[in-house]
Amino acid sequence: MTPDIKTAITEKVNELILDICPDAGFTSKYGGTLIEAVAGDPKTAVGGLFFYEDHASFEFSKGADLDDPNGHLEGKGKFRRHLKLKTAEDIEEKQLRNFLQQAF
Repeated sequence: MTPDIKTAITEKVNELILDICPDAGFTSKYGGTLIEAVAGDPKTAVGGLFFYEDHASFEFSKGADLDDPNGHLEGKGKFRRHLKLKTAEDIEEKQLRNFLQQAF
């Protein structure tokens, strides 16, 4: 993943988060950025944004509870689900706003 794509994804994801929850907190941890509904309160963790060689992944802490009629979420764990983002356009195409609204 190029630095430009990484920056574009980060900026769009952060913009969405702050639009939905202006008081959200961002913490660097585990090689990515964790998002909390209440800044500084890890018990309110919504998920996190992590980057890999060829994609970004937004990991939802309670993703198994999210409504996903179009099958965009990946993963089969007891709690977590994630969206793979290869371009900034994937943010809209995979309905990240909808999932963030549910998660917050």
